[in-house]
Amino acid sequence: MTVFQAIILGLVQGLGEFLPISSSGHLIIVPWLFNFPDPGLAFDVALHLGTLLAVFAYFRKDWVRIIKLAISRKKRDRFDHTAFFQEKYNKNLLWLLIIATIPGVIAGYFLENLAETFFRNPLLIAFTFATLGFLLYLSDKKAQKNKDLKTISAKDASIIGLFQALAIIPGVSRAGATITSGLFLGFDRVSAAKFSFLLSTPIIFGATVLKFGDFIKAAGCIEVLGVLTAMVSGYFAIWGLIKLVERASYKIFFWYRLLFALIIVVFWFFRL
Repeated sequence: MTVFQAIILGLVQGLGEFLPISSSGHLIIVPWLFNFPDPGLAFDVALHLGTLLAVFAYFRKDWVRIIKLAISRKKRDRFDHTAFFQEKYNKNLLWLLIIATIPGVIAGYFLENLAETFFRNPLLIAFTFATLGFLLYLSDKKAQKNKDLKTISAKDASIIGLFQALAIIPGVSRAGATITSGLFLGFDRVSAAKFSFLLSTPIIFGATVLKFGDFIKAAGCIEVLGVLTAMVSGYFAIWGLIKLVERASYKIFFWYRLLFALIIVVFWFFRL
């Protein structure tokens, strides 16, 4: 793998992990389109490590607050209205994030072999790109958007977690699935995005830890470059998406996904 290829794949991972466009789908299709060599397991771990560092860096203060809320020993029978309106997170958000992570862990355990074989079909990826893009557009257009992360419930977290499990299929997009389900459940655009980003932390952490030994054994300059590129691009992807949806809709990602699906189909037919 060349330095240029490492940078491209690092950008693909960093942007695709947090924007609703599917990092796994892009990491399959981009090398397929441009005939990149197989980067290997160590580089794959490097990319995940980079995005993990990005989400930790961006939400470091939020994670401290979420953990403090979870372990707080304040009496729960006293309702402080002032504190409620000042607080931006549900006091049980840490446990709700754990609940939402479980379906993804189960899907990864039982469907990993399919994810590495059957699910990598370019036409299937094109289909999931277009379908999830349309669902994202529909949820953004029709949803009420009147809920935030103070009012999120265990039911909400469970449903979003089930949608996250669908991201085992390349092209679905973990961020796209969780944001779409959040919007359908009535969360505002920023809250849906923030919950998606926070929810990415344990799932990326788990994936990184499981294969970290392979990264240590084979890590070199290319792997370090992958970490740095994915980290920087991931951080700016988080920042950029939150800034975007504060003022606009998710519609641009629907059009991007539709165009990318069309490109995949065209290239697939030309290569027959």
